[in-house]
Amino acid sequence: MTATVLDGKKLSAEIKTELKEEVQRFQQTYQRAPGLVVVRVEGDAASGVYTKAILRIAKELGVEARLELLPADTTTEGLRDALLRLNSDPAMHGVIVQMPLPEHLSQRLVAETLAAEKDIDGISLQSAGNLALGFPSFHPSTAAAVVEILERTQTPIEGKRVVILGRSNVVGKPLALMLLQRNATVTICHSRTQNLREVMRESDILIVAVGRPTMVKAEMVRPGATVIDVGTNALPEGGIVGDVDYASVSAVAGALTPVPGGVGPLTNVMLMKQCIEAAWRQERERARSR
Repeated sequence: MTATVLDGKKLSAEIKTELKEEVQRFQQTYQRAPGLVVVRVEGDAASGVYTKAILRIAKELGVEARLELLPADTTTEGLRDALLRLNSDPAMHGVIVQMPLPEHLSQRLVAETLAAEKDIDGISLQSAGNLALGFPSFHPSTAAAVVEILERTQTPIEGKRVVILGRSNVVGKPLALMLLQRNATVTICHSRTQNLREVMRESDILIVAVGRPTMVKAEMVRPGATVIDVGTNALPEGGIVGDVDYASVSAVAGALTPVPGGVGPLTNVMLMKQCIEAAWRQERERARSR
């Protein structure tokens, strides 16, 4: 058996074409583009790279995006004031706060302050609560990218056994809730899970997000299973690998995402998709309240 490659680059290109058309419709309706602001506190070099990637794809799609760069010594009050100002700015439909923040700033502050209607990466308390309750909400972009891959490749979810390795707040936990809403039977595994290999081999869909290079080997995968590799691990000698041993797992899995080129290309695209959705919601709400 040779696994079908779930090509994230191809799916990303398809979605971007759709989103460009959606932005054009929005502009024709409201005579302006959807607005996005990326808030970044100086200090983490990697977050600067991510910010540039987000701004680049926004420009490609026609979204009006800008960077709000705060100094590394920004206080809690300074960050809160910046978020409150953006919450009330009608030109900014989506707000992203780049992580990690400096140690003296709390992610909880962001979760408590950011307005849910602009929280296009699903990190606010209201967004998380809505997801848990099954109400409409924006979702963490990586989790949303995984679901997008499954749905666009017409991978059956309802009634299937899904095993997720990793219980993070941005992938494992929200992804479990999103798949439960689609009537999957979901198990979350982590570092304390007993009989891990046996549990993994029960899965129809195996999703791996643990940050351990090539941890998952062929003998851990049920033959014919769909395997989604969320991991991105830089090697000392250069190059990037996932959490899945691609060479061995591709011989037993039914379908498999590559790294790079799988989940990664869709992550920022999902941010843009949710930003455009946020813009439509906010403008329609303003029209109703006039």
